[in-house]
Amino acid sequence: MPYPHMLAPLDLGFTTLKNRVLMGSMHTGLEERGDWSRVAAYYSERAAGGVGLIVTGGMAPNHEGGVFPGAAGIYTDSDSTNHRLVTDAVHDAGGRIAMQILHAGRYAYGPDCVAPSALKSPISPFVPRELDEDGIEKQIADIVTAATRARDAGYDGVEIMGSEGYFINQFLCAATNHRSDRWGGAYANRMRLPIEIVRRTRAATGPDFILIYRISLIDLVPGGQSFAEVTRLARAIEEAGATILNTGIGWHESRVPTIATSVPRAGWAWVTRKLMGKVGIPLVTSNRINTPDVAEELLAGGAADMVSMARPFLADADFVAKAAAGRATDIAPCIACNQACLDHTFQGKISSCLVNPRACHETELTYTPTDRPKRIAVVGAGPAGLMAALVADQRGHDVTLYEADSRIGGQLNMARVIPGKEEFHGLVDWFTGQIDRSRITLALNIRATPEQLAPFDEVIIATGVTPRDPQIDGQDGPHVLRYTDVLRGGAQVGPRVVVVGAGGIGFDVSEFLVHAGQSPTEDLTLWKREWGVDDPERSPGGLAPTGPQPEAPARTVVLVQRKRGKPGRGLGKTTGWIHRAALKAKDVTMLGGLEYRRITPDGLVVVQDGQEVTLPADTIVLCTGQDPERSLADALEQAGRAVHVIGGADVAAELDAKRAIDQGARLAASL
Repeated sequence: MPYPHMLAPLDLGFTTLKNRVLMGSMHTGLEERGDWSRVAAYYSERAAGGVGLIVTGGMAPNHEGGVFPGAAGIYTDSDSTNHRLVTDAVHDAGGRIAMQILHAGRYAYGPDCVAPSALKSPISPFVPRELDEDGIEKQIADIVTAATRARDAGYDGVEIMGSEGYFINQFLCAATNHRSDRWGGAYANRMRLPIEIVRRTRAATGPDFILIYRISLIDLVPGGQSFAEVTRLARAIEEAGATILNTGIGWHESRVPTIATSVPRAGWAWVTRKLMGKVGIPLVTSNRINTPDVAEELLAGGAADMVSMARPFLADADFVAKAAAGRATDIAPCIACNQACLDHTFQGKISSCLVNPRACHETELTYTPTDRPKRIAVVGAGPAGLMAALVADQRGHDVTLYEADSRIGGQLNMARVIPGKEEFHGLVDWFTGQIDRSRITLALNIRATPEQLAPFDEVIIATGVTPRDPQIDGQDGPHVLRYTDVLRGGAQVGPRVVVVGAGGIGFDVSEFLVHAGQSPTEDLTLWKREWGVDDPERSPGGLAPTGPQPEAPARTVVLVQRKRGKPGRGLGKTTGWIHRAALKAKDVTMLGGLEYRRITPDGLVVVQDGQEVTLPADTIVLCTGQDPERSLADALEQAGRAVHVIGGADVAAELDAKRAIDQGARLAASL
């Protein structure tokens, strides 16, 4: 059997899970839309894919505990009817599902938020109301009631959210709990709340109900818990009646990345391993586990009893089934980009997945077999063209994919050379494998002509983008490069660099230029040092007293933009701060509000605050935007041929693989 540890059953005493894979909690935004059949379709597809246990997105136990006004929860008995649609669908698909109960505390984005102390969080504008004794009792009672409602709604268990800086975690840390009563002060008092919640939840739900407690193993904030305190809490939670301990890593306000693509794979399993053997109930490890090989290695090596993967189940609902069938290379990879999942969540949109646009859209984006097969030409094997070709082939069309380059991938081939974006290698490899196993005719090194495309019933143009001409005087100098020269052509770059254009590409190029040698994403020890992460046994909270200690930059880089304000404001909602912090740590100077005058052999001449100054540089790299490459589309349309234009050829907005892949999938689904 492939992956014998990952696929081994897990005996919980009163029930047995069919494998050691837990689908971690993710907020999708579906529940708030009120279409519970759509919620049921999302979860049941993952249950059918073979996961051992699903945990839902966080459900609020009361209105003050919701992450935002109107957040989904299980507030009344009537809510159970909606949740029953979900649990019935999951059970019909052969799965198990637990409801996560999440009380946001001071993270709740609303004026009614409550907390152990009236201390505003740095990620919310609202000062919470400090709870009195009766208020604490109400929160406990509401959480217990939510658990009993979950059981009545058919859930197999609940997960009590005690990590990531939410309500329970706020009681545990002295930095957020300034109380002097029996709920504050000494750790025995601060840990009273989670113990009481677990004890009373177990009593209310009975002995044959899965009770997961998500424990914060490393807070990654000043004033966080020591590992001795975490261990003490874990043992007390076990004694109070928990079935499983799941791992939480870091608070949302932490300045250390925990799940972004630049975090090494399984980069936090070492923390879970420290707790192994100190409790008798199954322990789950989590964060940046995205392949069955990584999961198997962790379980076989004794890092945990079970693995939690969340976003990988957005990328591929059949993750476990494919692994069990020996088809691991068919698993669509989670690249931890956050672009369509967490970024959407924090923008109030329905979550999805860059790699899999059907995620959370299962009922309206379907790849139904066609009853009228067509000959379809797709021109351009970047992300848009690749997805269009694959979906069209899956539906039964006869597809030819033309690519002018000698390999597929398009702009993805530049993304994957950036330190911290190594996961893009896996995405290109997956596309390559899918094309190889399909019926698609792949025509590499061919620049398609209108004559070649004449016989096809449908033509999809996915020819991507070309670098925009910034029209700066002197830009033809020998020391001036385009970003494509650097990322694709291996051009020589001097020790002093000015990067012109501070969008996503400018940040990527800067990241590429300040690194030399091993990428920290590929070296956990180096990465921990770069971000100032220490063993919580030595440093409570897990922050090194010395702070971050990154390697010296390989070059001196100045990153500039015409736009006023701080560069990087247009980066990803949940990852932009990481890119800005990483470049700042490498001493990159970031300047906005500049007027570009000319390029000289000495550097870039700009107007800054009304003064003309020269930014000295040995090399200048132009990252000044992109224009659609529409020459073939225009020629075809002028000849009277109807075409479909997708991806960068349609809209050149940065290197937007999320939009390109979604557009390709939706077009192919409609043909």
